[in-house]
Amino acid sequence: MSSENLHEDAAKLGPRLVDRHRALTSLIEELEAVDWYDQRATAADDDELRAVLVHNRDEEKEHACMALEWLRRQDPVLDANLRKYLFMEGPIHQAIDAEVAAPSAAAPPGGSLAIGSLRGVEGAAR
Repeated sequence: MSSENLHEDAAKLGPRLVDRHRALTSLIEELEAVDWYDQRATAADDDELRAVLVHNRDEEKEHACMALEWLRRQDPVLDANLRKYLFMEGPIHQAIDAEVAAPSAAAPPGGSLAIGSLRGVEGAAR
């Protein structure tokens, strides 16, 4: 088992988190392979070798997508972020800028934390 990158004891993490780690590690490895094949294909002098390397690179992309989809199905926060940012139109930063510009519906007006005043309360920090 590829657990050398676990930061905690696998027995304490449980099988679901260890499987998630496996998927994340696999995703990282697939994306690294895409990068390696890109570099090799670009540097190759032989056209036939370049075609083989490009084919192999594209298969690694398929593998990465499959791992990412498994992760998305396991993690509602990842799912929400992928749905928000993938396949959007326009500059990517616009979604972030719009989020920063629009105050959260959960935030009280005026930037208050809505905890009330502590003035005049004995023992309150000033």
